[in-house]
Amino acid sequence: MLTTKTFLKKTKKGNILKIVREHYLREDIWCGSNICIRCHHQSKELVLEQQPQSRNKKFPFPHYILLDTCVVLNQIDVLEENALCNVIILQTVLEEVKHRSSSVYKRLKDVIANPSRKFYVFVNEHHKDTYVEREPGEKVNDRNDRAIRVSAAWYESHLFSSQDKCKKKDRVRVILLTDDAENKLKAEDDGLLVTTVTEYVKTVEDCPGLEDKLSQHNATFELESGGREPLFPPHLTPMQIHQGIKAGKLMQGSFLASRENFLEGQVNVEGQDKMILVQGRVGLNRAVDGDIVALRLLPEEEWSAPSDMVLQDEEEDDPGDVLEDDEALMKSKQKEVEKIPTGHIVGIIKRKWRQYCGILQQNDIRGSVRHLFVPAERKIPKVRIETRQADTLSTQRIIVAIDSWPRNSRYPLGHFVRALGTIGDKDTENEVLLLEHDVPHSKFSEAVLSCLPKLPWIITEEDERKRVDLRHVDICSVDPPGCTDIDDALHCKELENGNYEVGVHIADVTHFIRPGTAIDKEAALRATTVYLVDRRIDMVPELLSSNLCSLLGNEERFAFSCIWELTPEAEIVSTRFHKSIICSRQAMTYEEAQIKIDDSTQQDTLAKSLRGLNSLAKILKRKRIENGALILASPEIRFQVDSETHDPIEVEAKKIRETNSMVEEFMLLANVSVAKKILEDFPECAMLRRHPTPPISNFEPLIKAGRKLGFEINIESGKALAKSLDEAVRPDNPYFNTMLRILATRCMMQAVYFASGMLQRDDYFHYGLAAPLYTHFTSPIRRYADIIVHRLLAVSVSADVTYPDLLDKRKSQALSMNLNYRNRMAQYAGRASVALHTHLFFRGKVQDEQGYVLYVRKNALQILIPKYGLEGTLYVSPRKGEKLNVTFVYNEEEQTQKCGDVSFRPFDPVTVQLSLDRSNLQHEKIVLKLVHPNIPDFSVPSLDTTKRKDSDLQEEMDVSEEIKTPRKEKSSKKMKTK
Repeated sequence: MLTTKTFLKKTKKGNILKIVREHYLREDIWCGSNICIRCHHQSKELVLEQQPQSRNKKFPFPHYILLDTCVVLNQIDVLEENALCNVIILQTVLEEVKHRSSSVYKRLKDVIANPSRKFYVFVNEHHKDTYVEREPGEKVNDRNDRAIRVSAAWYESHLFSSQDKCKKKDRVRVILLTDDAENKLKAEDDGLLVTTVTEYVKTVEDCPGLEDKLSQHNATFELESGGREPLFPPHLTPMQIHQGIKAGKLMQGSFLASRENFLEGQVNVEGQDKMILVQGRVGLNRAVDGDIVALRLLPEEEWSAPSDMVLQDEEEDDPGDVLEDDEALMKSKQKEVEKIPTGHIVGIIKRKWRQYCGILQQNDIRGSVRHLFVPAERKIPKVRIETRQADTLSTQRIIVAIDSWPRNSRYPLGHFVRALGTIGDKDTENEVLLLEHDVPHSKFSEAVLSCLPKLPWIITEEDERKRVDLRHVDICSVDPPGCTDIDDALHCKELENGNYEVGVHIADVTHFIRPGTAIDKEAALRATTVYLVDRRIDMVPELLSSNLCSLLGNEERFAFSCIWELTPEAEIVSTRFHKSIICSRQAMTYEEAQIKIDDSTQQDTLAKSLRGLNSLAKILKRKRIENGALILASPEIRFQVDSETHDPIEVEAKKIRETNSMVEEFMLLANVSVAKKILEDFPECAMLRRHPTPPISNFEPLIKAGRKLGFEINIESGKALAKSLDEAVRPDNPYFNTMLRILATRCMMQAVYFASGMLQRDDYFHYGLAAPLYTHFTSPIRRYADIIVHRLLAVSVSADVTYPDLLDKRKSQALSMNLNYRNRMAQYAGRASVALHTHLFFRGKVQDEQGYVLYVRKNALQILIPKYGLEGTLYVSPRKGEKLNVTFVYNEEEQTQKCGDVSFRPFDPVTVQLSLDRSNLQHEKIVLKLVHPNIPDFSVPSLDTTKRKDSDLQEEMDVSEEIKTPRKEKSSKKMKTK
């Protein structure tokens, strides 16, 4: 059967087009029920059971459930539980969900694919009895709701005709679940069985915890004692926001919450030189970190400055405390300071809520089901949830989803999703940090594994014909100890003309990962290998990462080689690229390579090769620094990990040898050379990496800190900055220069991938490396960006063919955005893993350590403990419920805290005692106590420290990060990690 719809459309040129849309309808679309005797089903289509067992007290008879779209979108956590089976999903609903939420759509498809759940997809849009035309003036949502009701009515009558001999109580009915009040009323008027999800779930038997998973998306917040007056201004409607932005009265941007002050954040508005500051509850107006918001800029006389207080939301207060918090924020600005653009958030354009990990903060009222959830990420507000499992969940790490944020609630409302495990358990905490940083870490699917080559893998004659055979060349790799994913190797030999042939040989991962395959899509999604202290989350399966792609010693492997002829002064004479076959003579550690270089008695080919590489690398590094490249710093540590328990047993500072720098210099040179080649051949779609020049405002903390100690930091150029940092040395404080470089690191912007055709040539510059062009070519085992670069280079040298997506600059740019996000999250996950293992290391330990004052705040000192990479907050003014026996005086101009005759300034050395406070099982923390300089009667009962965090708006840029991701061992008796 065929229905047609004809309408006229006017083109831009004024022509009138007649458009006819045809919609085909059928009579033979099956209902999917084992009861039915009318449909001619195939056996695989018989999904819905003949005698479905009801577990519902309100609906004790056999029944199927039919869902509307809002139920799927808002209650997917309930649907994923095994309690609801024999469910009908209409094509109308499935397509709406796909259009409105890709993540929920994927989760729904996973449920449908589980045969035990009995979810049946009915193609109602092509069935002659269930298809409905949209009526004139009818909204799309109203038409879809009507289509759902029509399908529910059809199922009722269709199944009734197959059950005319059944007793009334045994007949299978169809129940429509909807949370739309208007849709429910219309369904009742049509004589349908209909109820809300909440009503249905609350009457399901033998499913403890199911009610906790109900979304509160339409809930209004009321205290047990009654209603509450609004605490926040109302949000503007979407139409008001659109009109305000169009008229230039409002701005649109991404909200970034502060980690240090829960009453402060900033909005990144495109086209604005500076972030827009927002402060106080009225200014934040229920925005959550990551939300796209509408902002109204305040008049310049109302602009403010970021608070210099560390302010954490410690507990739920009464309504009056909301005003007290805002007053505390304002009182922190008693002196006139430079003010920045400030605004108020007036509406939410798009929520970026996700599921959050954290702990349950139980309500003191006995028997109450209302509790607070405390997220692990400090930038996320606490969430009110309802649960009847509080006693059990109080010792668990749990996941919670935010549903809504009413004006009269201090915190958003949400619901419990699932428990992860016991608080403090290492496996549980590892799972938390992976989830919190959105790291894909599930096992590789069967579809991905099916793409792997079969073993034994051999090199064929055809492979040899297509590649340059370099198996006779003395090549070696130099990596951290225990590294199994070796993706780079080098060689150097002297030529007859006195020059050197130097080769960088990179694992040819693209030979095994072809475009568009399941393994390619998975690698693109993961984007990077994630390194934790005790394990790594591979971007590609282990067969490739640790075996067939890894350039292991004495194993023949495929490589993509970049080979130069260099003069003794490290000037490039020529460059060539080709795919090759190599056989590494030895896989060495940095220490082994250093010993080989330093031992003059060793005169074998590898020793001479390494010495040549080392001498050329020193020249390359000197030239880079002379050109303006920065040498920055960050606190870096290594854990020695027990091979059986994987618990940390010792901590040591990272040791840097000449061989580290040697490898880095040639990886940098290869990346620059490849960048030039692919940009030359693909000016619109080359995947490059840029490091933006930081705005002057970013350097203010660095300039101020240097000036207080008598050093002028010149930021006119990277070269000027590098020179200033080199000259800033204090004989009385050997760690001072390192501290200054750490501050400089935090002034940097984040280095990012981009498609060349999306930016102007001036924007390609890499500030940290002082390189006009740069890309990532040298780590394809662990970075997907390198895979794309390999494919581009292969096309450039006629070693492979291209494909459409590779040459589409917009798709390349979209891919770059995902790579940037995944790389950033991987870095944060790695740092969180170090923090976790630092906690594990300090269990049962108390020890004194050297530290340095990094920042002086109005109410605290932030202290860096280099040995552990920790940055602790030492409060010097009493927090709520605390008393101090001494008084500290803050001098904002001098950036000092003074107590009696003792003053604390940035970079001052201190000695602190470190221990782990486990009194609160839900949130154990490292405690610092001041040992030296000694201040009698000064003690702080509770003192948090966390792993050093970067600024919310800036990102550390380390040269080693630009070369290759720090590697960790697969397994060894002593594991070490950055």
